[in-house]
Amino acid sequence: MTASIFSCRLLRFLLTAVLSLCVAHAAIAAQPLVRDLPPGLQIPAAAQPGPNFTVDSATEAYLGLLSPEQHQSSDRYFEGGYWLQLWDLLWSVGACVVLLVTGVSRRMCDLSRRVSRSPWVSTPIYIVLFLTALFLLELPLSIFADFLREHQYGLSEQSFGGWMRDQLISATVNALLAAVILTFIYAAVRRTGTRWWVWATGLTLVFLMFVQLIAPVYLLPLLNDYKPLPDGPVKQAVLSLARANQVPTDRVEWFDESKQTTRISANVGGLLNTTRIAMNDNLLNKTSLPEIRAVLGHEMGHYVLNHLWKEPILLSLLIGAALGLLSVGLDRALASWGGRLGLSDRADPAALPLAVASFSVIFFLLTPLQNLIVRSYESEADAFGLNASREPYGWAMSAMRLSTYRKLHPGKFEEFMFYDHPSGYERVRAAMIWLKENQPPAGK
Repeated sequence: MTASIFSCRLLRFLLTAVLSLCVAHAAIAAQPLVRDLPPGLQIPAAAQPGPNFTVDSATEAYLGLLSPEQHQSSDRYFEGGYWLQLWDLLWSVGACVVLLVTGVSRRMCDLSRRVSRSPWVSTPIYIVLFLTALFLLELPLSIFADFLREHQYGLSEQSFGGWMRDQLISATVNALLAAVILTFIYAAVRRTGTRWWVWATGLTLVFLMFVQLIAPVYLLPLLNDYKPLPDGPVKQAVLSLARANQVPTDRVEWFDESKQTTRISANVGGLLNTTRIAMNDNLLNKTSLPEIRAVLGHEMGHYVLNHLWKEPILLSLLIGAALGLLSVGLDRALASWGGRLGLSDRADPAALPLAVASFSVIFFLLTPLQNLIVRSYESEADAFGLNASREPYGWAMSAMRLSTYRKLHPGKFEEFMFYDHPSGYERVRAAMIWLKENQPPAGK
């Protein structure tokens, strides 16, 4: 198949897929949705402290803040995400197979080598070409999952042009970063033979640490404007919380994420003089001061408990296990199919689609372990945030806001398989337990 014929068929496929997804979205989106809880703090009567207070009744009272329609919508959205994970895997693997069997990967690799015979130049060129092709092949599913579906469930009001701009920026940054790390990994493959995956694991850890350091200052502002939070009660409360918990910064910023999503979010990141506290405008505009304190207490917990460093270490070990399995599987796959696909050995960059497809399957099977790692750190930050902010009502209320798009009360197996954060039920219950244990003794 010539490159021009393949390009025409690819374009026709993309247009057909996008139109089909738009039609499907239009058929679903006819149902009006009321998603958000009203602004401000709500404290149900059953959650008020007193002699008749019980954790179970207080928890159920908070869960009852969601209407049946909101509860059903949250469950549908979150459970649909389970299937999207599978479709994303199948689509990505299929895209890699297309690039292999059509010979496009081989031709892109040959093109990069015509530019330079040095692998330090040709390899990153090929990687950028490969990721660009993969981005285009995966675009239809991305439009459905990240644009149409988000609008369907009232989680975004962003225009398609704005969304596409963000996707192109993210894809460009990801391609450049991936070109760097994968070029070094291919150097390890060439020089260390079958032990390449050990070196790749170490490089992955260094890379994750580096991105963790530069992201708050250099990467996140590419998508949003970060501005100093004006003086006022919110800034005073956040700085007081930071000083009390030894977060070494006086930089408190807000960013305009409401143009992309209706979700609330915040983060504490950076190192040394780059450390800053940031919250999106949804958190500022839709919540109360107790909720802001509770959310920022949680985020400061990640910082104070060194999750910014511990989590990449554990995730790198998990990635290392996946790379070890990939090393065995890739060699066997190349021995079986390499000749027919025009691939030489594991050091051949043209085999990257085969490696990506194989790694995607392996890591998909390891997803519950990845979720367990992240969820354990989130639970630690939850406990820290409650003790730091002393805002159980604020934490329960913010958990309910998040539960408008996260299934509120999953089963144990479901939570283990699919949740990378504690469920809304677990978070509200933890807040009510904290409230019960911190009530003043009777008669005082």
